[in-house]
Amino acid sequence: MAWSFIWRQHTPQLPTTGFLLNPGKSRTITIPRSWSGRLWGRALCGLDSSHKFVCLSGDCGSGQIECSGSGAKPPATLAEFTLNGAGGLDFYDVSLVDGYNLPMLIVAKGGKGGNCSATGCLLDLNGACPSELRVARKDGGGVGCRSACEAFGDPRYCCSGAFGTPDVCRPSTYYSLFFKRACPRSYSYAYDDTTSTYTCAEADYVIIFCPPPYTSQKLFGARKDGAMLPLVNKSMIYISSVHANGASLSGLLRVQFTVSAASFAMALFLFWQHILPL
Repeated sequence: MAWSFIWRQHTPQLPTTGFLLNPGKSRTITIPRSWSGRLWGRALCGLDSSHKFVCLSGDCGSGQIECSGSGAKPPATLAEFTLNGAGGLDFYDVSLVDGYNLPMLIVAKGGKGGNCSATGCLLDLNGACPSELRVARKDGGGVGCRSACEAFGDPRYCCSGAFGTPDVCRPSTYYSLFFKRACPRSYSYAYDDTTSTYTCAEADYVIIFCPPPYTSQKLFGARKDGAMLPLVNKSMIYISSVHANGASLSGLLRVQFTVSAASFAMALFLFWQHILPL
């Protein structure tokens, strides 16, 4: 099982800040039209000796399923949204700046304007994580991959101090390249806007935790006109608005959409189905 939750950033309050999402299930959350915040998944959760709800991966420190505005303890894969921003567009991305804990995919459905592309990180980076960044549980299994900033606190990795501007903070280090090569559309460092921020308007957004690896184009199939979906690397297919209109995403993702100004539907696939004793 996995627990997923929402953290608001000084914007209208949401109906929930944390909930249980069983494998293969989905939940629809209606979001205020002008909202900014982060969403992420917690994993390997249970009650500690003082009966507080804690997670080895993505914990928010509240001691409960509801996070009540508390952020994720790194490392955590983040879905970031600013709705109804500049030009009436929604801005969204998947960020690995705070590290990685779970595969995640965002799909914009029924939107217009912007590029409305899907984005995310579908690889399981916990197994391939460099040893100096790896977070492991007691039995040695990986539960997260820290960012170099979190691991070392070096301004070169944190884009801070003398490296606090886009012209001097570049993804030229081994660590940022590790994340970028694995997940080319996700943020790998603070100023990774040009390749990692996407826009859309009046869309519903589907956030999928732990989607199955897309090792072939057969998972989405061919469009009626014979054009195949673009395979960016051997594990990630990105869907442009054109492809999304041509393929039946709802059947693949198995989610329910609501008719609203902005809403999120979440689904979890192929994830851990046990609670780890703490």
